[in-house]
Amino acid sequence: MNSDTRSRGAANVVSSHSVFGAPCWVSLTSRDLPATEKFYEAVLGWKWRTAKLGDHFRIALADDVPVAGIAGVANLWQMAVAWTPYFAVSDADAAAARARERGGTVAVGPLSFPPGRAALLADRQGASFGIWEGELFTDWEAWLRAAPVLIRLHTRDAFDAAIFYGEVLEWATGKPGACEVHYEGNEVVLRSQGHVVARITSGALEAAPDPTIRPHWQVHFAVSDVGGRVAAAQHHGGTVLRQDKDEAVLRDPDGAQFTITSRRER
Repeated sequence: MNSDTRSRGAANVVSSHSVFGAPCWVSLTSRDLPATEKFYEAVLGWKWRTAKLGDHFRIALADDVPVAGIAGVANLWQMAVAWTPYFAVSDADAAAARARERGGTVAVGPLSFPPGRAALLADRQGASFGIWEGELFTDWEAWLRAAPVLIRLHTRDAFDAAIFYGEVLEWATGKPGACEVHYEGNEVVLRSQGHVVARITSGALEAAPDPTIRPHWQVHFAVSDVGGRVAAAQHHGGTVLRQDKDEAVLRDPDGAQFTITSRRER
């Protein structure tokens, strides 16, 4: 997880224990860090600061709130270019072990990245995600308000995925602070402290799993003008995969896919 801990007073420190199971950060791997910075500054209005992890890492700021990490290490570390969500956990080693026991994969870690520990995992259908134990990188509710609307898992079997993540991330356990899981329409909906923070979809829950779907987590960012942001993305080398009045699925020049959503759709 690429971030740093500057400019956080003790009163604002929040631990992963307080929002365990909920998404708490998003990170992008990139091949060309300067081009990535230029693209997302134009499309999402982000500003940048250097992360403590080194010259290959940047922190994206929206209204001075840290909202995402960018790691220009895709070529260096032979990693895919992609957005990855991180979920808060109370014990990274225990969560990684639960993922392995349930057919998931631990690709990296858990490793120490002060002020916490992180790991990169994949669920048993192949979707990549991260876990984070320790101090969060910014106030959690401020992070939700600043940019990410939510994250959505597109998968072949939403019910199976909900069971996997529920067991690994301790959803709906009855513990104080645990995330709530609901079935609404054709989606599994995750709530934390009253906020809808994630959705899992595979089409109709009673339908057979679709083998054509490539399971992946899609990060949605809030914008005030979808049409204007789409135009900015195209002008700066991005690709529009799908668009309507309130939402557009985009691909940045490096190949990472993400969604922009109207703020009124939150």
